[in-house]
Amino acid sequence: MAKQPMLRFVSVSKEMPDKRPPNLRTEDFGEIYREYATEKAAEQAGRCSQCGVPYCQSHCPLHNNIPDWLKLTAEGRLREAYELSQATNTFPEICGRICPQDRLCEGNCVIEQSGHGTVTIGAVEKYITDTAWEEGWVQAIVPAADRPESVAIIGSGPGGLAAADVLRRAGVQVTVYDRYDRAGGLMTYGIPGFKLEKPVVMRRIEQLEKAGVEFVLNCNVGEDISFDAIRGKHDAVLIATGVYKARDLNAPNAAAPGVLPALDFLTASNRKSFGDEVPEFDDGTLDAKGKRVVVIGGGDTAMDCVRTAVRQGATSVKCLYRRDRENMPGSRRETANAEEEGVEFVWLTAPLGFLTDDAGDLSGVRVQKMRLGKPDASGRRAPEVIEGADYTEDADMAIMALGFEPEDLPALFDQPELTVTRWGTIKAKFNTHETEMPGVWAVGDIVRGASLVVWAIRDGREAADSILTYLSAPAQVAAE
Repeated sequence: MAKQPMLRFVSVSKEMPDKRPPNLRTEDFGEIYREYATEKAAEQAGRCSQCGVPYCQSHCPLHNNIPDWLKLTAEGRLREAYELSQATNTFPEICGRICPQDRLCEGNCVIEQSGHGTVTIGAVEKYITDTAWEEGWVQAIVPAADRPESVAIIGSGPGGLAAADVLRRAGVQVTVYDRYDRAGGLMTYGIPGFKLEKPVVMRRIEQLEKAGVEFVLNCNVGEDISFDAIRGKHDAVLIATGVYKARDLNAPNAAAPGVLPALDFLTASNRKSFGDEVPEFDDGTLDAKGKRVVVIGGGDTAMDCVRTAVRQGATSVKCLYRRDRENMPGSRRETANAEEEGVEFVWLTAPLGFLTDDAGDLSGVRVQKMRLGKPDASGRRAPEVIEGADYTEDADMAIMALGFEPEDLPALFDQPELTVTRWGTIKAKFNTHETEMPGVWAVGDIVRGASLVVWAIRDGREAADSILTYLSAPAQVAAE
């Protein structure tokens, strides 16, 4: 009788792919996790309990068919596993690398709840699609028939690219406009290579280019081309710009040299990985080498910053966060990786201001100690200042990773009728992603606020389906 490939969680323990040792991985920006061997991927996939109510699937924003492709992997049917994974996820190899599985699928795994350790869903997902690329199973996008309709997508991040994929497969003509010189949005310039190596992103963009998607880069909508001109050229428009405006900190000397927005720091580092000339990095402004670095914030962007600073050769890296470890929003896995790499976390602290030397350069961060008080409106215990406990952290570079806010798109696009919420995000319907402007949709962070790549992918796919319905019966949809 053939050996049962599933339900092996009792006899087989959880095992993540090997990580490169910290002293080696901090010498470069390569990904830190090694690939599963075929046998190990099958073994770990076989730990799935195939439960009747798959909470992993229901807690995945894309509702990926996780138990099914785990079973196919355990049975050695990798090509079928890939095809099933790709059916619901435009970029499974990217989600496998950067999704916070500990907060989504893996965090809700039934065997994790029963104390056996979660199935390593993300690592298996990454393995399946990496294998598909290596074996040539990833097929070119070839529409059954071309359609005359044209759709403009403003922004080439995960939401925009996911929509472009769905629309082009349906034969629609797609043009993507983006302000940067490379497509990919934060996947290209915001997320460091040790989490997501850039060739992984570039090959998906190349796949779309070969399928006929046109990319208009170095194009600022509202400056290089008007929003009205885009609407006039295309049958529908999808806004997927993301949110890039850094939240400000109202504190003394917050504009001092050496106090930097997180995205400026990360973008410069990623540009150097492409071999670009980056004057502000080359002159030391955005380079942490030899500096005492303090990163302020507790989310995934803060984790990216501290780990990037280590790789750039900072003499010390500290992360200040106003709550404790249990209440931080960032990935627990990323926090553990950062600690292994030498990052010091200073919990229950918040910046009070910045100190400068006689030359006006940053010399330290004035820090106030906090304690957790009563729960706030979100249910989390609100941080409270401990009076008289202020102190100074020496610093040559302070990186502000306090989150992002939307730009004023109605002003930027000269479209005052583009309706926004009180938070400045674009107002769009929950399921169809239609805005209040006819023929205009919006997805991703510009609607949700700063969120996850996987949610942007879901939004992009849903919006593309809605646009296809609109293009097939525009008069009817417009009447509705």
